Amino acid sequence: MFKKVKPFLSVMMGLFFVTILSGCSELAIFDPKGPNAETLRDLIMYSIYFMIFIMIVVYVLFTFVIVKYRDRKNFNPKDHEPDIHGSTKLEIIWTLIPIVIIIALSIPTVKVLYQLEEPPKETAHKEPIVIHATSVDWKWIFSYPEEDIETVNYVNVPEDHPILFKITSADSMSSFWVPQIGGQEYGMPGMVNDLYLQADEPGEYEGMNSNFTGQGMSHQQFNFVALTEDEYHDWVQDTQENAPELTEETYEKLMLPETVNEMTFSNTHLDIVDHGIDSGEYAMEVREKYGVVINKHGNEESHGQEENEDTQENQEESDSTSNESSSHHHH
Repeated sequence: MFKKVKPFLSVMMGLFFVTILSGCSELAIFDPKGPNAETLRDLIMYSIYFMIFIMIVVYVLFTFVIVKYRDRKNFNPKDHEPDIHGSTKLEIIWTLIPIVIIIALSIPTVKVLYQLEEPPKETAHKEPIVIHATSVDWKWIFSYPEEDIETVNYVNVPEDHPILFKITSADSMSSFWVPQIGGQEYGMPGMVNDLYLQADEPGEYEGMNSNFTGQGMSHQQFNFVALTEDEYHDWVQDTQENAPELTEETYEKLMLPETVNEMTFSNTHLDIVDHGIDSGEYAMEVREKYGVVINKHGNEESHGQEENEDTQENQEESDSTSNESSSHHHH
């Protein structure tokens, strides 16, 4: 009885995997809101369908073999003389099959990698907005050099407009990722990696650091906020006129390994330090100045009394600034 149902079990197993994969549609990467994310989604789905096809072929061949060469009542093993020398034709075939699979997966992948290096074709006629994204344990700092604006833990962009993110880090190696908008890009001290993104419709999307950098890494998230063109320009003007200025003392406290609330400033840190060149010395010197010691596991080990007082003052300032910024960054 079991032998008779083996082919059906193989089919049911294939359907089970298809069902499991269909449940992945709830993931953010399968609900893209930007051209880059759509391209990556299509590549992922192509790979999934291709692998399902391979799996089906394997199951069909497996079923064929166990049915055709199953143990029969009239089968006499003494009459069977297997060919122990093998088949050159079969060896060539199963050598070529993996090569074909690799080519079929690698060509579209390489094409997509090169495609994502350029601005989205849909809005290539628009000049990209440049935003510097700097990771610090455990927060994200966004600098708009042309608008002379800086935000912490959120970034506002206009919809249907290319954004050139220049990604770096002040300390640990990080990975900038907004799953519904585009792919990941690493940020490292002393270098800058470019990433073009674009949001197709207004909304708030979750951004994160997808590279482990310590216990606080799970809180290193930010809001990627897509506004209409008018809302974005109103926000820029309002921020330039009403947001407080970023002082060097305030920026130094942002280098401490801790989390902060959303913050908004009417100037950037680019006149203070360029982390794309700095290689991490600035953050380490600031932490030494405030008496912060980091152990080998990336945890904060001890603080001086002065640093504790400054950290408390910084958090109070962050809360105050956050309350002010949250009232006008979601127009």
